[in-house]
Amino acid sequence: MYRSALPPSGPIARAQSFASSVLGLALTLALSFASPADAQALEVLPRPAAPFAGKIAPRGDAATPAFPQAAKAPAGAPNIVVVLLDDVGFSASSTFGGLAKTPTLQRLADQGISYNQFHVTALCAPTRAALLTGRNAHQAGFGQVATAGYPGYNSVWQKDTVGVAEVLRQNGYGTAAFGKWHNTPAWEVTPAGPFERWPTSLGFEFFYGFHGGAENQYEPRIWRNTLAVEPDRTAAQGYHLIADMAEQAQGWLRTQDAVYPDKPFFLWFAPGGTHWPQHAPSDWIAKCKGQFDVGWDKLREQNFARQQKLGVIPKDAVLTARPPELPAWDSLSADQQRLLAREAEVAAAFLAFTDHQVGRVLDEIKALGRADNTLVFFIAGDNGAAIDNPLTGRDAQDAQGRPRTLEERLKLIDQLGSNAFDNNYGAGWGWADNTPFQYGKGQPAYLGGIRNPMVVSWPARIQAKGEIRRQFGHAIDIAPTIYEVTGIKFPDVVEGIAQVPLAGQSLAYSFARADAAAPQRVQYFEINGTRGIYQDGWFAGVRHVRKQPGALWSQEPFGDRAWELYNLNTDYSQARNLAAEQPALVKALEALFDQEAQRNEVYPLQPGGEGRPNPSAGRQSFSYRAGVQRIPSGNAPQVAQRAHRISAELQLDGKRSNDGVIIANGGRWGGYSLYVQDGRLHYAANAHGHASGHLVSAAALPAGKVSVAFEFTPDVAQPVANAVAGQGRLFVNGQLAGAGAISKIAVQTYESQDIGADLGSPVTSDYATPFRFGGQIERVQIELR
Repeated sequence: MYRSALPPSGPIARAQSFASSVLGLALTLALSFASPADAQALEVLPRPAAPFAGKIAPRGDAATPAFPQAAKAPAGAPNIVVVLLDDVGFSASSTFGGLAKTPTLQRLADQGISYNQFHVTALCAPTRAALLTGRNAHQAGFGQVATAGYPGYNSVWQKDTVGVAEVLRQNGYGTAAFGKWHNTPAWEVTPAGPFERWPTSLGFEFFYGFHGGAENQYEPRIWRNTLAVEPDRTAAQGYHLIADMAEQAQGWLRTQDAVYPDKPFFLWFAPGGTHWPQHAPSDWIAKCKGQFDVGWDKLREQNFARQQKLGVIPKDAVLTARPPELPAWDSLSADQQRLLAREAEVAAAFLAFTDHQVGRVLDEIKALGRADNTLVFFIAGDNGAAIDNPLTGRDAQDAQGRPRTLEERLKLIDQLGSNAFDNNYGAGWGWADNTPFQYGKGQPAYLGGIRNPMVVSWPARIQAKGEIRRQFGHAIDIAPTIYEVTGIKFPDVVEGIAQVPLAGQSLAYSFARADAAAPQRVQYFEINGTRGIYQDGWFAGVRHVRKQPGALWSQEPFGDRAWELYNLNTDYSQARNLAAEQPALVKALEALFDQEAQRNEVYPLQPGGEGRPNPSAGRQSFSYRAGVQRIPSGNAPQVAQRAHRISAELQLDGKRSNDGVIIANGGRWGGYSLYVQDGRLHYAANAHGHASGHLVSAAALPAGKVSVAFEFTPDVAQPVANAVAGQGRLFVNGQLAGAGAISKIAVQTYESQDIGADLGSPVTSDYATPFRFGGQIERVQIELR
């Protein structure tokens, strides 16, 4: 049975793991003295030092020096590139039937093979954990995005779950990761670390990208290794994060090739396209104008026809029906259709632009003469396209975070895709992008959430050109495939820790032959209580409906729907529910899911996030010196719904401007800033892109040593909302200097708290970032009351 050797899980298993770790350490020491035959029986990393190869003698002229040799990859081992896109539906790309032009993906498909039954987990962080470790997401602690205090959900990457990057690094590979990294516990993402679970401590020698699920593509938070860095250009100067990542990857490849031309590399390239915010350059958006005026119903039909013509789906596949939650395109008003069509143009442009940047990276490998022996896995989506959006998408919001009127939104339609909004397209487009399947992201009971295209190219070894592979594959299979093709044995023990066995199995058997027999498989799926179980072509799933404010699919009654059953051997698109015909098989598969869930630490379903660690938790007082910056907003003091005081000790020079930001947290779509402008003290707050408060001191600040402060008092004694109205007051040297109402303080999640500047996007349009402070900051303090 598939993965039958997996050890038991849960608290008992962790105790057993500790015992195994001790055993592993003993084995590591023992292997130092083992014979070659014994050493082959157990793979241990790091390997014991080789015996000294030189000669020791009392006199130097009689001795022979020899340096320890660095690990070398097996002869002929290929370079490995894994490209992972974000929130891309099965049919979004032109390579798989969609309208977004993807010539890079097409080039790889033409020179390699395409998998049309490759599966992911239905959500980003879990899929990434599965890809990087070769274990199921819950085994790695990433059962969902929001962390919870249970082994399958705590987001703490354990040492008994070594990743492929670390194994390759210790076997002579150069390793680097670019783009989205969503596998470090959120509370450990700070400029002060800890860095134990950052990419550079998990096998990647170089990292350039961002932490978390979403990022502003024009004004991002970027990390180079463990240091925060700022973009070298502005959006007005043509900056875009994915293009920046491509340039950084090109630079790393050139350096790697210059210093170690014979050393293979492992490059992980995971741009944020096309995850919200869907940011794309205006000239790329213009290329898509008018292409989506037909609406999502017709687009599904057209995509489906193209898919069959391309051969990326079987001829007998069935186009699944529009779900009851989604209205027909023709039922929408002309103004709604106009807005929605523009949203789809932006999303398609974002995908095309992302594909182009991937092409730049691959072109660099070709220019270096290393393309022939480079194995590329291009996975077009870590889950299906997003459907957890409002019907008409998200862009301009009112001060309470609700969509502005359709008339107001249409006036701003040309700004979609720019840094004016953190926009995302409507749920119907996500459904259309998932053609021919049902539903999408976050719903692993349906193929729309878990089946994504994968293209594999390896010119030196894969002779098939443009062929389709229909064998079942899963994200957990990529690491085992890499181990097989590189000739690197998966380690039993790493740093004295016995390893959880691989959950996946190599797909290399399918490289040469389209008709290669697939091994028997069992694979479970689970996200937020929605479940699926696959066994040798049969698939059973149950959808769990939960309350999600604003999400189209969140409709009563809440809770589990009935289990459904599909025979994927004869029903490619999961169109015919056979549960009523075979109730016994449904029950058997439901029991099989429970068995797999017990083994893989899936329970409890939908765990709460109570008690989640945070460096600011339990503290009432915070002190910062000048230059403390890029503390993620989620790890900074949470001031939005409570009384608080922000104070600063400044030294101002009367001979020059002292303007600039003292402290800022958040950005264009929510945050606050205490700053000096034209010599006066200001406090500005914005909520969802709307000014929600602005106080100005009555007089200019004096020169010399100055104490300034802002105090906020909520209008209600015990606030219950996430953010509340209240009264703000400014103080200069202890004297009241200004006062006014603050309607709301709502900090944007993917921004940061900065002392002496406002990094990222600006909290207020009154200044341009970074608006660095011109005086001296001795100390800034925040007191929660």
